[in-house]
Amino acid sequence: MRNINLNIDGKAMQYSIKDGYSSILLEDIAKEISESYKGYITIAIVENKLRELSHQINEGSEIRFLDTSTPDGMRVYSRTMSFVFIMACNELFKESRVTIEHSLSNGLYCEVHIDKKIDEDDIYNIKQRMNEIVKSNYKIEKISTNVGEAIDIFESCGLHEKAELLKYKEYDDVKLYKCNNYIDHFYGYMLPSTGYIKTFDLKLYNDGVILLGPSEFNKNLCVEFKQQPKLANIYKEAEKWSKLIGVDKVTTLNKIIGNDEYGEVIRIVEALHEKKLSQIADIIKEKDKRVVLIAAPSSSGKTSFANRLSIHLRVNNLNPVSISLDDYFVNREDTPLDEFGNLDFECIEAIDLKRFNKDLKDLLDGKEISLPKFNFKLGIREETGKKLKINQNQPIILEGIHGLNPMLTKSIPDSDKFKIYISALTQINLDDHNRIPTTDLRLIRRMVRDYNFRGYSAEKTIMQWESVRRGEKKNIFPYQEEADIIFNSACVYELSILKTYAKPLLEEISIENPSYIEANRLLKFLQYFTELKDTSDIPFTSILREFIGGSKIVD
Repeated sequence: MRNINLNIDGKAMQYSIKDGYSSILLEDIAKEISESYKGYITIAIVENKLRELSHQINEGSEIRFLDTSTPDGMRVYSRTMSFVFIMACNELFKESRVTIEHSLSNGLYCEVHIDKKIDEDDIYNIKQRMNEIVKSNYKIEKISTNVGEAIDIFESCGLHEKAELLKYKEYDDVKLYKCNNYIDHFYGYMLPSTGYIKTFDLKLYNDGVILLGPSEFNKNLCVEFKQQPKLANIYKEAEKWSKLIGVDKVTTLNKIIGNDEYGEVIRIVEALHEKKLSQIADIIKEKDKRVVLIAAPSSSGKTSFANRLSIHLRVNNLNPVSISLDDYFVNREDTPLDEFGNLDFECIEAIDLKRFNKDLKDLLDGKEISLPKFNFKLGIREETGKKLKINQNQPIILEGIHGLNPMLTKSIPDSDKFKIYISALTQINLDDHNRIPTTDLRLIRRMVRDYNFRGYSAEKTIMQWESVRRGEKKNIFPYQEEADIIFNSACVYELSILKTYAKPLLEEISIENPSYIEANRLLKFLQYFTELKDTSDIPFTSILREFIGGSKIVD
């Protein structure tokens, strides 16, 4: 036996290895220190690259382990958990088709396509088989090959969709995963064996299954299942729209672009958005709603949406006015601090709720108010002397992260409010088992917009994203089911457009850069999209224009 020196999570440590060996598995180290981690260790960062736990480590390596309380760590766990779920379904239901659809209710919504609607007995049997697979601790073998060989493997297994997708892959290296004679392809990393899936649960939901993983607060407990019927309905609507357009997967989108048939797809998408906006404006008119509240996570296109909605309201003989919540910030010295001791501009207490509610109520009562203006340079709210008074046909549009929080408009009767939640819910996935998270679409949108209009690098956008996400989880997502209507701002064709803008920004990030891991991950899934450089069919009022430029309704 001899010792090797390693740096693990910033600490110098020594490990024994067998004579004749020069390295040690990350897996072996992780097992020794796993109890000191909040979540399950699933992957590691070595020399600023993600490395699976099956990776060999040499003398002097610097290692940082990631667990399920981190985004990258949870992705690996969810991916492996999905693999086990797919294996169980394939064993129980011969010739079944399993699809990993999207996130929902704190888990992954999946569908098992068989000759009947699945029921509670099926859920019980799937869970039992998954437990057996986990208990058997089958090895998950990584097979490194090239595109040509991978296509041949999938064709021979009857997995034609996966073979077709690989034809669009830009890089020739392919990683396949084999477990107990089942083979699959994932565009991310996996755990070494099925036994790592310690905590999971299944819930029957609508026509499918919610697959739940460990809580970020207690790895021994599953994340809490939360009903989200409104969000589920919007995903169903997105699925229906995709079928209408004829684009359900990346491969079908790529073929449409390759055949120069994308113009019609773009026009249909934009017409669907326009129709939905018109319907929302009709409801506001019909129900005589006085206050329109719009909330959305970052880069959902709420500015374009608000401006387009205003146009539709004018068509309905209404004359909406907008009020900026930013102008009701408390003075900077009175801004609350977050858990890190920084000024928390995103918490609702950063807004002068008393003044805001008084002004809002006075407006609705027909009174005149004096509009404030927040001076961001000085960090104080100033009086402008500008007056505002509205009449009955002037609904007030309020957009901001707290739009759906009842505290924001507690002085206003619910009967006067119309609450809208916007998000960019991706309508297509890479294939049946590789979904495209809504979060990734929004991050790419934000990156392109920040570069085009704010002079920010991709690195800066990526490094700020974790903080943005924390704010969304705290201030926006808990209230999304409060909305009267949810608007999906995603355009089924947009990642092919955004790739042209995002790819060079991501490729500029060097391996030494702290944002490299995230940049590399985004590049890996964007490689499957055929670039669409022709933007001439995209209207100047499109939500996508807010990010790529050329908008006539967003400054």
